[in-house]
Amino acid sequence: MAVPSYTVVEGGSIITPRGFQAAGLHCGLKKTERNDIGAIVCEVPAAAAAVYTTNLFQAAPLQTTRESLANGILRAVVVNSGNANACTGKQGDADAYEMRSLAASSFGVDVNDVAVASTGVIGENLKMDCVRDGIARLSGALTTEADGGEQFSQAILTTDLIKKELCVSVQIDGKPVTIAGAAKGSGMIHPNMATMLAFVTTDAKISSEALHTLLRRTTEDTFNMITVDGDTSTNDMLVAMASGLSEQSQELNEQHPDWQAFAEGFAAVCEHLAKAISRDGEGATKLVEVKVTGAAHIDSARAIAKTVIGSSLVKTAVYGADANWGRIIAAVGRAGVPVNVDTVDIKLGNIPVLAASQPIPFDEDQALEYLKGDDVLITVELNMGAEQATAWGCDLTYDYVRINAAYRT
Repeated sequence: MAVPSYTVVEGGSIITPRGFQAAGLHCGLKKTERNDIGAIVCEVPAAAAAVYTTNLFQAAPLQTTRESLANGILRAVVVNSGNANACTGKQGDADAYEMRSLAASSFGVDVNDVAVASTGVIGENLKMDCVRDGIARLSGALTTEADGGEQFSQAILTTDLIKKELCVSVQIDGKPVTIAGAAKGSGMIHPNMATMLAFVTTDAKISSEALHTLLRRTTEDTFNMITVDGDTSTNDMLVAMASGLSEQSQELNEQHPDWQAFAEGFAAVCEHLAKAISRDGEGATKLVEVKVTGAAHIDSARAIAKTVIGSSLVKTAVYGADANWGRIIAAVGRAGVPVNVDTVDIKLGNIPVLAASQPIPFDEDQALEYLKGDDVLITVELNMGAEQATAWGCDLTYDYVRINAAYRT
């Protein structure tokens, strides 16, 4: 196995890269006392890029952020949880623009350099009195200390049980460059993009164009390869910001000799966040990974991996620790891409259960014990080519129904 070109920064957070500070606090949008508004602020204009949900009904903050990102620069992002500000008409648009204006004034930056993000219940107007108070207090709470990253990570959560974050360091021109990420997501998760908000910061010197290209490529193999329940939200957003304050000597681009190292570190952060979202799926007890190998085309591998990981029957079989490979092969066959029906192999962990599309004897007790674990790997070998793709998800449990039956209450 190749040695990764990055190292994990223990205790690192979204503000470990040079130039960033953050804060999070409770302003009253949530019924509990959990943090519900937060911000990341860069001390200099940061090269920035974003990708958004593919849902046709897009929340008001997405349009606001698109306008801010027209010049590829951001100084700040303000985020609220507890209310999605989605499907709220002209009032929702006005509220998103007001959030942007309030943050710009409070943080002392240009209004066009502020991104806005929201997550929570769809179809309810924001309590703007709470938002105004929260943003006013955020400016005094911003810090470069570790607590700032912690409070921000907590502020973006909804039904999440855990915060999701990772920080890594790579060597560029012989100097350390840091990449960090924080995300939320637990339900309404499905490609492309998911009900997630994710933020990546780095102190790398990189143009917004190069950052955008890298972000889109990385998203295809990470955030676009996860599912919890087959639903795509109105609010999904992934924002990346690069302060350019590292000590590297040359700006990063695809011709830079250390580009691959940076791309690998960037991908490691995004993959970690994507898998953390899957592991924390509403009611989930297991992280499920589906690896499709031997495909003729990468798009085919991705389609099959997504179909298997999204199958409710596969997900419930994993929850019940039932080695029902028939559900897996059925999902492969309905993925909408060409498959040689005579050459498919399937394994559960290291246990072969299908060879050349034919059942083979396996130890049911061994499979039961494997499927009882916290991490389940399903490998589908198509034997048609050299392409492969991996998707992540979780099991489907009784608790998922309980949580979502009472989401608004």
